Amino acid sequence: MDTVQAGDTFTRMLHAIDAREWDGVRRAFADTVEMDYSSLFGGPPARVDADTQIAGWRQFAGAFDATQHITGPLIVEPTPSGATARTHVRAYHRLQGEAGGDIWMVAGHYTVALVPADDRWKIAGITLTVFYQEGNLNLPSMARARATPRGPDA
Repeated sequence: MDTVQAGDTFTRMLHAIDAREWDGVRRAFADTVEMDYSSLFGGPPARVDADTQIAGWRQFAGAFDATQHITGPLIVEPTPSGATARTHVRAYHRLQGEAGGDIWMVAGHYTVALVPADDRWKIAGITLTVFYQEGNLNLPSMARARATPRGPDA
């Protein structure tokens, strides 16, 4: 399979997150995935079930009024097990009207492991290396609070 298609898999997945098209996000992933967002949220890298990961993203990203992931050119290289894609990213997250500002932006670099599966590429791992953050750094906790399920009496 063409490694350009491997890079497209990752880009399409980010577009699907921003469009809140969760079935499209799921189609991009292998059943289990190595996730490393430790430079953003702390905690260790983990091997997780893709459905669980996407449910978490759906709750967190879905709590924002909008998100936009802008990536630079993808560099895709073949590996013995598939391909590795690398790209810079600016990820904008918006909660309109919040005290301290509407935008939280994360600038960093993605390294993505992709594996062939049937007639397509699947994401098998994502590592985000954060360079810096700008804007309202309280928005992630505000989004988590907004995403917390509340009972009928809340």
